[in-house]
Amino acid sequence: MMNADGSGQRRISFGGGRYASPVWSPRGNLIAFTRIAGSFNIGVMDASGGNVRILTDGWQDEGPSWAPNGQFVMFHRTTQGSGQSVLYAVSVNGGRPRRLPTPQDGSDPSWSPLQN
Repeated sequence: MMNADGSGQRRISFGGGRYASPVWSPRGNLIAFTRIAGSFNIGVMDASGGNVRILTDGWQDEGPSWAPNGQFVMFHRTTQGSGQSVLYAVSVNGGRPRRLPTPQDGSDPSWSPLQN
């Protein structure tokens, strides 16, 4: 974390492995991230760095993106040895990730804002 001008830098992640590709939730109370510790997994933490929850257990899950309602995180999963990436969504409350059908491989998901 740091101030907008780059000052006041401080580390907030202290779990095992490396934490990458952080993304703020729509309300700013959570951060989704990719944890790299042998495999790549998607997790969420409080904005302070506490209450870390790892939500996935795939071999290579990465690229989190928040749903506009802040209830789901979309990501892409690559199955070991396949080289194919597919999109999944997982609830921030836990549970089994759901595959999202696409006509081709998918990676680096991004949600559009809600339309009024």
